[in-house]
Amino acid sequence: MWTNPIFCGIIKYTYFEQLKTNKGVRVLHRQSAKKHARADKAKQIRNRHRKATLRTALKQTEAALEAGNVETAQELCKTVVSLLDRAAGKGVIKKGTANRQKSRLISKLHAITYPAA
Repeated sequence: MWTNPIFCGIIKYTYFEQLKTNKGVRVLHRQSAKKHARADKAKQIRNRHRKATLRTALKQTEAALEAGNVETAQELCKTVVSLLDRAAGKGVIKKGTANRQKSRLISKLHAITYPAA
């Protein structure tokens, strides 16, 4: 029985009788499997939101850097570094990916803040 698991962004209690996989649809028989399917769906939605927020903040910071707004870029950079660390800690992105993105962002910020230093 499929019902809409999302109501205003919040997972409601539903029974996942089927699990869609890359090999087709699998019927879940055990109660624990149904519970894991519900939890996985909730995690998927949470992680998707975190990743989208992170991408938006990165784009805003990049736009501020290209426009030359140093103060705005510095404030946004602090926010992005925090979001990257949090996302890496939660397992949404890998730690190396977070470190690489932070490094590239800080390099761009320093290039604008201290030109030809």
